[in-house]
Amino acid sequence: YGVKIVPTIEELCQQVDAVLLESVDGRPHLAQARPVIQARKRLFIDKPVAGSLRDAIEIYRLAEQAKVPAFSASSYRFYLSMQEVKQTNVGEIRSVISYGPAHLEPHHPDLFWYGVHPTEALFTILGPGCETVVRSTTPDTDVITGTWSGGRIGTLHALRTGPTPHKVIVFGTKGVAEQKGSGDYAPLVREIMRFFQTGIAPVSPAETLAIFSFMEAADESKRRGGVPVRLDEI
Repeated sequence: YGVKIVPTIEELCQQVDAVLLESVDGRPHLAQARPVIQARKRLFIDKPVAGSLRDAIEIYRLAEQAKVPAFSASSYRFYLSMQEVKQTNVGEIRSVISYGPAHLEPHHPDLFWYGVHPTEALFTILGPGCETVVRSTTPDTDVITGTWSGGRIGTLHALRTGPTPHKVIVFGTKGVAEQKGSGDYAPLVREIMRFFQTGIAPVSPAETLAIFSFMEAADESKRRGGVPVRLDEI
């Protein structure tokens, strides 16, 4: 297909209009994003946006400072099955359950590696606005409960062993909506292409940072023995 392989990101940026940063490991993302932002190229960063909350904040700070459009998202957010749940009229949302795979890697915070997917599914329905997080943890499963503004509750069941399906269930004042089926990567790719064309991110930096703050707060709750942790503290 005539694809060129080049030795550096700097050289790459001289030959392209936009960049997809697809490194599986989130730890080098800040260093890899810097030259892309300096070159003023629109940037999509695959999950996790970074290997730490601090790095994630810095990536978005640099992008905002340079006025470079950038976004990151899980493919879960754009699954057609997820969009159907989101569009179902259940009245005012009272609570949401999201469960899914959350396999661990020792070099990433617990949820950053794969728990980011069911966490983002939770935020796809509830949006930002989580205020406190509390976590119960066992070797096989974590249950993280967040309290959102207005008293809404979001519960993440992070599954680490055995079957690890994923689903979102939404409870509202008029009814219950349950995700049916899964999805694939194509809807996210369409969103990335639209983003590269328009420069308008489908997910705001504020929401992505809220997701990563939620996950970091869950780790802090674990470190403190399962007590509630406020996100504004994180």
